[in-house]
Amino acid sequence: MMWEDSPYPMLTIDATGVVAQANEAARLLLSSTADGDRTPRTAPGWLTRAHDGHGAVEGEIGERTFQAHPVHSGGGRIVWWLVDVTEQRAEAAARQAERERAVSAAETGTRRGEREWAACMVEAANELLPSLNLDRCLDSVARLAVRYLADVALVVLPVSGRKQLLTWYEPDRGVLRESVSVDPRTMPGLAEALQSLPPAPVHWIDPAELPAWLLPHRPDEHRPDGVTSVAVTTLPGHGLPVGALVLLRHGRPAAFEAGEQVFLRLFTALAGSAISAARLYTEQVTITEVLMAELLPPPTPRLQGVELAALYRPAGPAERVGGDFYDVHAVAGTGGESLVVLGDVAGKGLEAAVLTGRIRNTLRALLPLADDHRCVLERLNSVLVNDGDPTRYVTLVLVSFERHGRRVSLRVTSAGHPPPLIIRNDGRVETVPAEGTLIGAIEEVSSVTTPVVLEPGETCLLYSDGIIEARGGPLGQEFFGEERLCEQLLMCAGMPPEALAERVQMLASQWVRGGEHDDMAVVAITAPRDSPPNGPAQDTSAQGASSQGTPAQGVPAQGTPVHGTPAQGTPTGGTR
Repeated sequence: MMWEDSPYPMLTIDATGVVAQANEAARLLLSSTADGDRTPRTAPGWLTRAHDGHGAVEGEIGERTFQAHPVHSGGGRIVWWLVDVTEQRAEAAARQAERERAVSAAETGTRRGEREWAACMVEAANELLPSLNLDRCLDSVARLAVRYLADVALVVLPVSGRKQLLTWYEPDRGVLRESVSVDPRTMPGLAEALQSLPPAPVHWIDPAELPAWLLPHRPDEHRPDGVTSVAVTTLPGHGLPVGALVLLRHGRPAAFEAGEQVFLRLFTALAGSAISAARLYTEQVTITEVLMAELLPPPTPRLQGVELAALYRPAGPAERVGGDFYDVHAVAGTGGESLVVLGDVAGKGLEAAVLTGRIRNTLRALLPLADDHRCVLERLNSVLVNDGDPTRYVTLVLVSFERHGRRVSLRVTSAGHPPPLIIRNDGRVETVPAEGTLIGAIEEVSSVTTPVVLEPGETCLLYSDGIIEARGGPLGQEFFGEERLCEQLLMCAGMPPEALAERVQMLASQWVRGGEHDDMAVVAITAPRDSPPNGPAQDTSAQGASSQGTPAQGVPAQGTPVHGTPAQGTPTGGTR
């Protein structure tokens, strides 16, 4: 049976209380209460008596409490699933005893001793201090206040302007949170509590003076039933009040006992510090997320006329940004070209990411000049050199591309960056002879822009040095290297750009075998195999070059073959 190995005991019992079936967990449980009988013939009396019912029941088996859930199986039999609830019932009993003790103390005038208040303070500290989640911290403050000082508690947290965040806790209703736009001066003592540091004395008010907005779950009432006193006090934060605590009490006078006064002073200081820390952490997380959005690699857009894929993997497993980056601009310059930029700044981690963000913004401002790659690189170099820090430099590769008929023409410029690779349809892998000096280290830079043509299905692969400098292999210290990369790419002819980019990153990641590595960025630009959107290419000077390998006029095919044998009719390129 599939329930035989279930961790929950299961019994099938007929109307007479006879056990018809029992799984292993049930046999082990019941055998300990049946004088050694391995499979008891009769069920516990409380289960037999519940045979005609339809809901869950509870009862004792040995020293444990179980909750039994029935499933009627026909023929007068019921399948009972047993769940051990001993711990839950013990905790509930302890909470009830604590409530009764608190009520008894209030009614009889007995007071907690110093040791009891100290234990309460330790308990409150253990619950509040570890939490940096603001909502959870506010909930805990309200719950703890009810546990030790009041019957209902409300935390008022100023948000902005006249907006207040209210966190209300009442045992019968649980936690309720609501944001309201109100003037704190409409409640006596609240404005003072939100502004006083050092904290003002506890302010006691008449329950009839509670404003309706302070009771959000009671829209038609001005006071909860049985409230006889209301106290308002400050929650001091780090240098400023962080909020206010409102305590509502039933059947107790408008005054705190000596022990309560000491506890309240310590508790509000602890709660204010915890809320202040949680709020600061929440604000920092929000700011980080907003700023991080500008530093993260952009989503790869869909560009008409080409297929594009990009992947990025930061150096550290816990990092989201680093020194490698790529950007794709659908329109750059004065013509119809698109532009891909792939770069690698000096350093790793957050400092490198900040420099990356600045470089990306500068390049975005230089997009109108993208017709001239040299001009773009010179302007960017001037910006970085003027910083006066020679360690803040970047290597780049710029690729402008545009579709001509069924082909895609590219202009490739490298500035100290590993040159792109061309994966031809016949399996050859070519290195684009694009060279130049890195950007940001010296005042004068040089670069060479190389034109390349991609036939349908061919790909231009851009990658950062994190790929070829991935250190690992059999001995753990060998670079992956450009030669090994090219050998692997020989088998990737015709592969879609998404699969190609994924394979390159996978090869480098497998090479390091979980060891340390640099940031890795890959961009693949592929000429589609389908016809252009406006139909087949026409035989014009711009688009009518023969598909037998003759470059289109004004768009010579360039590239240096490094692996494989050139196939007849495929441009082999040369060096400009």
